[in-house]
Amino acid sequence: MKDETYVPWSLMTQSGLRPLQDAMNQKERSTSVFRCYQSHLVPGLLQTPAYAAAVMGAIIAFEAMPDDTEEAVAARMRRQHVLHEDGLTFMLLIEEWVLRAQIGGATVMGEQLDRLDQVTAMPQVSLGVIPMNATRPMRPVAGFWIYDDAEVTHELCAGSVRITTPAEIDIYARTHAELAGMAVYDEQARALIEDARAALG
Repeated sequence: MKDETYVPWSLMTQSGLRPLQDAMNQKERSTSVFRCYQSHLVPGLLQTPAYAAAVMGAIIAFEAMPDDTEEAVAARMRRQHVLHEDGLTFMLLIEEWVLRAQIGGATVMGEQLDRLDQVTAMPQVSLGVIPMNATRPMRPVAGFWIYDDAEVTHELCAGSVRITTPAEIDIYARTHAELAGMAVYDEQARALIEDARAALG
């Protein structure tokens, strides 16, 4: 039997988005190594308040759930304190498309791109950007998080899957490693961020 759990968003968010943010905060407090791949959005730990509000507002409107955007954004910002704790490692990957999708509009994206530029200088954070013209030796995959080698969360349109089977976690770890090999970092990543910033006009 697979050791995995599927939970629909309607159940996780029936009381709004803040409780979910608080639960994620607890998980992150017990993790030492974070690995992430996001193909469509900036990872929550790197989002600005305005970007987070745009993302959460869209979710709340689509799901017709209680509107606790302000409280949920504040909770997400509190989660980001983990980025400054000693002894933790963050290996975060995003597609270049994430830099160019105007979530919340040009002003919001400009602030978000500035934030990502700052993140590239954080010693405990490795931010890789996969260029749109990168050679792709593997099949496309949806976004996921790996917490140490203990758990994977994989978000779907209707819910989230939590995986704890070691063999399956290893597949995600190998996938992350392949994606990391396609990414650019440091000055090259900052150049892509600046290109996206310039495209905003």
